[in-house]
Amino acid sequence: MIPAWSQLANLGAALAFILALKALSSPKTARLGNRIGAIGAIAAVAIVFFSESNLKHLPLILIAVAFGTLVGFIAARKVQMTQMPQMVALFNGVGGGAAMAVSSIEFLKAGATDGFVALFATVFTVVIGSISFTGSIITFLKLQELMTSRPVVLPLGRFITIGTALATVFMSVYLMINPENWALWTLVALSLVMGILFVLPVGGADVPIVISLLNAFTGLSVAASGYVLDNVLLLVAGTLVGASGTLLTQLMAKAMGRPLTSTLFGAFTAKASTATAAAVDRPVKSAGPTDIAIMLTYATKVIIVPGYGLAVAQAQQSLRELVDLLISKGVEVEYAIHPVAGRMPGHMNVLLAEADVPYEQLKEMDEINSEFANASVAVVVGANDVVNPAARTDKSSPIFGMPILNADQAEQVVFMKRSMRPGFAGVENELLFNDKTTLLFGDAKDSLSKVVAAVKSM
Repeated sequence: MIPAWSQLANLGAALAFILALKALSSPKTARLGNRIGAIGAIAAVAIVFFSESNLKHLPLILIAVAFGTLVGFIAARKVQMTQMPQMVALFNGVGGGAAMAVSSIEFLKAGATDGFVALFATVFTVVIGSISFTGSIITFLKLQELMTSRPVVLPLGRFITIGTALATVFMSVYLMINPENWALWTLVALSLVMGILFVLPVGGADVPIVISLLNAFTGLSVAASGYVLDNVLLLVAGTLVGASGTLLTQLMAKAMGRPLTSTLFGAFTAKASTATAAAVDRPVKSAGPTDIAIMLTYATKVIIVPGYGLAVAQAQQSLRELVDLLISKGVEVEYAIHPVAGRMPGHMNVLLAEADVPYEQLKEMDEINSEFANASVAVVVGANDVVNPAARTDKSSPIFGMPILNADQAEQVVFMKRSMRPGFAGVENELLFNDKTTLLFGDAKDSLSKVVAAVKSM
């Protein structure tokens, strides 16, 4: 019998998770939401310790909790903003792997004695948790550029993926009919392989969508494990994560302008790209910081397009300083935020929040796109794929069909880049060679600092 105080405490922790999710939906309250969620998680762990009258292996549990806390604390303190998506992918994968491991252990202990529904929940957790675990690892490797960010299609990859999926379904059904240990381990192995095959064909530009989808998978696996463990709090928390991750995935797929099936399986049917790698031999127009400063100072309206290069250079403070200077000179300035700018949803919002950029200056793609035609200058800082016109015109491009920011419609375009290297999707950006585009090569922070100095001297 669960004590009344424990049920009330679980209700409070569940309420904390709901309030945290609500607060996380806005940049203004996101930090508060994190704190509320952390309090709910700490309470959830504490409730287990004080409500269980026959808690076994307590020293091992405390060691595991201490180790996990230490790793999490160090990772959170040391991780750079540019590496935040990788950390999210890893933590997400660990969650799915943990749900899979716990449900597997419960199966080995109880077998089919808990009934068919519990057995179904176990199988569901094992499959979805395993896919989330290995899929998140592949996502991490792509984000960290430890492997190519381009779609990876194995020889006969479509048939291997379909065969593995059918084998996973077959073994799931077999395990529910004949709950034997060897069938469980076979299912785990097939599901782990399925996670790898699931993410390999996804290209770099679509990785943010997959992060969100795998997050939903982890939530669903945690919810199912909550049923297996008879833990209502896990069920509530997992359902919240699964539902929010699913909604976010749908919204992002819509923002990318193509169905989720195209994101996940489009590489199997895509034609070979006809783009050449000889862009370095094509002429481009470049200028120095003083020329850029003159262009911006005499503009009437400037739209800033931040991207991953801004995060790499940690140049958000310098960008904020430049914007404040331009506003003080009577220039209208706004930021254009693409739904998948950076390497994960909200990456640019968090980055700019670090520099205390006013929220009213941040405009989402649907809101800002019509304004580019009225802008004197569009300043692209470290972005690439999200302003690439190939998404509109090149059917062989891996980003074809993705809605982009209409930076090419501004009167002039300033493109701040380290080099002519393609973006994360691995395709050349035709905007670089547009007659109205001026490039400023160099580290974003250094370039912005020089432009700021030039503006101040005018």
